[in-house]
Amino acid sequence: MTKMTCGLAVAVVSLGFAVSACGKSEQAPPTATTTPAGAASSSASAPEITFKSDPDPVKTGENTFEVMVMQDGKPVNDASVSAEFYMPPMPQMKMPEMRTKADLAPAGDGVYRGKGQVMMAGKWDVTVMAMRGGQELATKKLTVTAQ
Repeated sequence: MTKMTCGLAVAVVSLGFAVSACGKSEQAPPTATTTPAGAASSSASAPEITFKSDPDPVKTGENTFEVMVMQDGKPVNDASVSAEFYMPPMPQMKMPEMRTKADLAPAGDGVYRGKGQVMMAGKWDVTVMAMRGGQELATKKLTVTAQ
């Protein structure tokens, strides 16, 4: 074999190995997924929160707020419930953000009531939060327009 033929043969053989190596696809073995014990069997649904105000609609000044917390059709009576009102800043009017919070007391049958101040008319973002044992049980976000 001549030098050129020998070099060509080595190149062809090398190319053959490269092509065969690239043609093989290695697939990872399938992995099993597991569900933590009890996760699939838990039948408790997320608690539901309803919000009302007196007067309705909310007015500037003192209002009474009522929240009902239910889970699986049953009242939740062992929660700490609050309603936080937030109005974003209005730089064009040179007004800072405003916040006010009303802690609501248990009134029975999953109902929580309390009084709170709404400082001015306009749209307020409201976050109602129910806590149990320091853990968030449920949250509801809504918007109210104070008159």
